[in-house]
Amino acid sequence: MFGRFERMVAARYLRARKGERFASIIALFSLVGIALGVATLIIVMAVMNGFKADLMNRILGLNGDLTIFGSGSLITNYQDDLVAIRQVKGVTRAMAMAEGTVLISAGAYSTGGLLRGLGAEDLKRFNAVSDHFIAGNVAAIEGDDTVAIGSTMAARAGLSVGDRITLMSPNGRATPFGTMPRIRAYRVGGIFDAGVNDYDSSVVLMPLGAAQKFLMMPGAVSVIQVTTTDPMSVRPVTRAIAERLDDPRLRVMDWAQSNNAFLGAVTVEQNVLFLILSLIILVAAFNVISSLIMMVKDKAADIAVLRTLGASRSAIMRIFLMCGSFVGVVGTVTGTVIGVVFCLNLERIRQIIQRVTGVNPFDPTVYYLERLPYKLVWSQVLEVVLMALALSLLATLYPSWRAARTDPIEALRHE
Repeated sequence: MFGRFERMVAARYLRARKGERFASIIALFSLVGIALGVATLIIVMAVMNGFKADLMNRILGLNGDLTIFGSGSLITNYQDDLVAIRQVKGVTRAMAMAEGTVLISAGAYSTGGLLRGLGAEDLKRFNAVSDHFIAGNVAAIEGDDTVAIGSTMAARAGLSVGDRITLMSPNGRATPFGTMPRIRAYRVGGIFDAGVNDYDSSVVLMPLGAAQKFLMMPGAVSVIQVTTTDPMSVRPVTRAIAERLDDPRLRVMDWAQSNNAFLGAVTVEQNVLFLILSLIILVAAFNVISSLIMMVKDKAADIAVLRTLGASRSAIMRIFLMCGSFVGVVGTVTGTVIGVVFCLNLERIRQIIQRVTGVNPFDPTVYYLERLPYKLVWSQVLEVVLMALALSLLATLYPSWRAARTDPIEALRHE
């Protein structure tokens, strides 16, 4: 498509000579603008993907990929249901839980919270919590009078291992004077830090038998939490479990249904950021147009001479297409390399900034992040590259067409 003649002339035009540097400087700014736009877009999208993946891992780790609950009733035959669920292909773990809303108090501190009862083995395999005990250990959560609380709740209430908290459940026994709520004191056997503030500040864990007794649901549970091999392909597993249970009283809800508002907000934010940052590349593409138009004006006499020597209009158009495409391609490649290298060294760069400024830009006590997460999705990188190349190519069409339409007689007459 591009002959040796076109390549030679385009290369000559790209090398600025004395008195012709202004248009080349604008072209250089266009190249830098495209590179910065591509790099910024890749970095921001990678960080957004990292935040989303990190949050989803924490949410799924604490709440499971899908849950089964009774529609207005408890799950009484949960042992058989667990056996049936574990036989479904794609299920890696199924845990029965007794849940109930309780009032938590310790001295002057009181708050509403969620009581969760789990079996001893399930609690040990509940890695999102069992691997993150900061005081005590998961083995100490046994018997009828021991619980585990989150780090935020422990800090606010001033509790440590061995202290006692009081739980009050609205589910009580009926008396001639009305329903009397159940109140009982429990010893804190462990403190965990799950990394999610809402969970660490409101959830109390205890053995399943003790929770069933306190919540007055003997032989029954509230929900069954299920973990699968691939959370992104949970819908087929959800349908298979619903068919296997075949109980109209039970409902199966996956994480996408229960967190659709959160996922929608994150997706909208990603799309808006993508559109806003794409404007950087668009502005750089307009700079390509202006630099090429100036080049065409500056080279009008050269174009006329080339036309009189036999160069066709298509050859002239290809020359300026190559000049504009060079800026777009080099800028896109440079920006891609910068963006990918920056993402791969993101944590190292954060540490350098922290050492230089003395300020941690992502304080774990505020953001609950030990490091800045990122996740490079190569399909997104390819989309950014193709978009930048397309905008750069479109930016060269009009100036190249104007160059091809230059009348050699008029250009030489006014030279």
